[in-house]
Amino acid sequence: MPTFACMLRAFNNRATIRKKIFLFSSIALIRQKFRPKFVEYYLIPSSGLTRDRISDGQRRRASQQVGGYGGGQEYQIQPGQTESIPCGKEEHEIKDSGNSGNQWGPTFFKMFESAATTLASIAVLGLAGYAYHRYYKYLILKKMENAFRPGDPVLEMAALEKDDKPKEQFQGKDQFPHWIRRKEQDKIDGVVSGEDKGHYLLLVGEKGTGKSSMLIDAMRRVDGEGVSMFEAHADLEIFRVRLGKCLDYEFNEDYVGSLFSIKGQRDTTALLDIERAFNKLEKVALRRRRKLDKPLVLIVNSTHLLRNDEDGQDLLELIQQRAEQWAASNLVTVILNSDDYWVYERLKQYAARMEVLPVLDLPKDQALAALRRYRSRLFNEDTPTNILEHVYEKVGGRIAFLNNVAKSIDMRHTCEQILQQEKTWFLNKCWILGEEMDDDVMDEQKYASAAMVLAKALVDKEKEMQETYDPKKGHILPQIPLHEARQIMTRADFIQSYDQINVFTIDSKAMVRADSVPMQNAFREICAEPGFSDHLNATLERISAIESLGRTRELVMKDFQHGGGYRVTVENTKEGATRSMTFKTVPEESEEVSG
Repeated sequence: MPTFACMLRAFNNRATIRKKIFLFSSIALIRQKFRPKFVEYYLIPSSGLTRDRISDGQRRRASQQVGGYGGGQEYQIQPGQTESIPCGKEEHEIKDSGNSGNQWGPTFFKMFESAATTLASIAVLGLAGYAYHRYYKYLILKKMENAFRPGDPVLEMAALEKDDKPKEQFQGKDQFPHWIRRKEQDKIDGVVSGEDKGHYLLLVGEKGTGKSSMLIDAMRRVDGEGVSMFEAHADLEIFRVRLGKCLDYEFNEDYVGSLFSIKGQRDTTALLDIERAFNKLEKVALRRRRKLDKPLVLIVNSTHLLRNDEDGQDLLELIQQRAEQWAASNLVTVILNSDDYWVYERLKQYAARMEVLPVLDLPKDQALAALRRYRSRLFNEDTPTNILEHVYEKVGGRIAFLNNVAKSIDMRHTCEQILQQEKTWFLNKCWILGEEMDDDVMDEQKYASAAMVLAKALVDKEKEMQETYDPKKGHILPQIPLHEARQIMTRADFIQSYDQINVFTIDSKAMVRADSVPMQNAFREICAEPGFSDHLNATLERISAIESLGRTRELVMKDFQHGGGYRVTVENTKEGATRSMTFKTVPEESEEVSG
């Protein structure tokens, strides 16, 4: 029995122990689940082994502070099992909330490391930006140099001949593929090729005389080598874009560095952009001068399209200043092509190295030879001389008119059409309305009547001339000096407007005449119409009457019944005098006789 009781007691003790072990194990698992995890490490000094139980955060701080303990001993951190934390001279307690006494060294090191990284990044970024900036400037000059290499878009777009001639055919003067060669072509060829330098050129002539065609032909002779050409425009922004296309210059609009600039990419004006383009062109010309002893050639076609206002005059002055400087140094030769007189008049003020080349209509012998050659090549016919002379009498030596006539089958009919077109253009722009015109159109009629007066003066001048047609030279159009033309019109501001609408023309010698032979024929027909002089005089008298009415003031007085009247008193405050006037009704003669 005792033995059984002892065995039962022992069994109960073992069950209690198992329960206790299970309970303690469960508590340990719960505590381990909801408390910070500790990892046991060994702090092993050089003198011996000491085990410390620290957390992960304490381990990291301890690893930073290794070597900073007082004894200067070396430590190694290894996982361990013990929970004892030694206290000694050479070992310090590591706490979660505390810091070591010597943390400024690592902090300064991290600050220095961050600063060095930042400075290195900035240095690399700055070096890359500077390299891109230098490359971009080099690329600008390289692209502008390519703009003056052989080949030009103007040559590809020009309407010369359908079949492309090889370059060798343009070397000799006799081998010329065009149907007419003017005497001014040799001068233009010398300037475009760079042989004639030291000045800049201004081509002046009426529309359709062949100025642009001669420039393009000269460019084809050199295959566009060292030459660039573009069309002018009245809008400065469009002029800037066309200049950039001509020089292959983007005005820094594609520059990536401008994105980091305080100012915008286009915080400037068109005139400043044109000045910057000329600066780049000057650098390219200097680099080219070291290789070749020939200047670059910049052609500005249709310069008359610039407006004759402040902006247009500033642009023209800028171009002239650059042209004067470049002509003096033989860097760039500027060629300006204009149809109107005002461009020459504006450039004349400051011109020192400008050379003017007037381009007029063809003389009779050249015009007839050109017509015969073109008809023979196009229609394979030998045109009679009397028909060619009839064509010249109608349209003169204007190349644009001769070109239209030579391509038509019925040349006589085409001549009549050209004459009618010029007459209609003049009447639509400058016809007068007569005595019945309304006063609201007085300003327009002033403009039209002045043109009619000048046209009549040219017709009267032609009647007084001893010779109006030379058998060799052809037509001799009547012309009047510019100051006399202004005196005849009694206006000084209309003549340039007439030049712009191609009714009258002013040449480089300041002589006024009809714009073309068909226009002079139109003047002659209009002035020969019955009653034209009376119609013109009636219009002028009506204009004078309207102007007189505008200068006259009408005073109306009422209520003069029963002998009433008005008394007007005028006092002169300076002299102290007083004047008075009395207005009364006057009885009629019949009333006085009866009375």
